[in-house]
Amino acid sequence: MTITLKKTLIFVAVGTLLVANTSSALEAPKGRVILTVSGNISETNSSFGAQFDREMLMALGNQELMTDTPWTEGINTFNGPSLKSLLEAVGANGSNLAFTALNDYTANVPSKDAYDHEVMLAMDMNGKRMSVRDKGPVFVLYPFAKDPSLNNEVIHNRSVWQVKSITVK
Repeated sequence: MTITLKKTLIFVAVGTLLVANTSSALEAPKGRVILTVSGNISETNSSFGAQFDREMLMALGNQELMTDTPWTEGINTFNGPSLKSLLEAVGANGSNLAFTALNDYTANVPSKDAYDHEVMLAMDMNGKRMSVRDKGPVFVLYPFAKDPSLNNEVIHNRSVWQVKSITVK
């Protein structure tokens, strides 16, 4: 009887440790949520999917992109995480991404664009945080200066600003 009880206690203790170590890699946001990713994802931190505040997004890797855009004047320096790093962080498994802006404009973007074109989720422009007035807080940005063939209507329509959510399909 004592041996069975000891084995049971050991089993319960090991099971508790395993459950404790399998928690999601995404912590809950501490600041204001600016982006929610939902759909076919394996990593979540809320009932809505994966929610991110600014600091969480920047922690995915702050990249720099110097480019012109059809919506800004001249060459500007943008900073923010890559779309690829976000998709990897949430365990995205889908071929299409539906980006939705604050005004409910939605654009469908092939997931492969994140890898083929090094798409950025721009959050800063010329060292300043992008406000809603300036296409922020999140702006889907393609490297137009690096690859002029991206300067076309299809890609322009995929370059959503004021992004509030992404649905992985």
